[in-house]
Amino acid sequence: MPVTPKALRARYKSGAGVAELAVISGLSHGTVINRLHEAGTVMRTSWQTRRLREDSPARQRLAARLRTLYEEQGATLTELAKAGAGTRRAARRLLIDAGGSPRSAQQTRRMRAAAAASKRRGLALSLRVRYEAGATVPELAKECSYSVPTVYRLLRQAGTRMRPQHRHGPASRARKRS
Repeated sequence: MPVTPKALRARYKSGAGVAELAVISGLSHGTVINRLHEAGTVMRTSWQTRRLREDSPARQRLAARLRTLYEEQGATLTELAKAGAGTRRAARRLLIDAGGSPRSAQQTRRMRAAAAASKRRGLALSLRVRYEAGATVPELAKECSYSVPTVYRLLRQAGTRMRPQHRHGPASRARKRS
């Protein structure tokens, strides 16, 4: 990077801070400030620099990604903080900046419950298709890692017409021979 006052001014106006310019140029902090003054630069305060950085394209992309997670996948503010926002407060601010609106905990629970119910309905229908194709309930339970009673319940919810149960083992009473 050229170390001319005009070059320093251009980088400073694009959002770089004095400390960044000192590292990039190899000049001391005071020298960078003097060169910026030579170029007629109006200096920013630290909060103005932070505000300028908050409007960066990277921040806007993060905010858009977090909004997608929040609205389409039902993520919570805590999950958004883990996904890159840092804190719940920062996640909320990014969500609002991206045009989203925070929802209550109750709304989040309802949204997740509806998604889970939809997923279970899809599972129940796929189990029904496989059951009607000849698979047994214990086989389905093993494939899906569910208990046998859970598979029976899902099949009933899907409106499956069940085959008669087989009785294995000895007969409960002796059959009469004619």
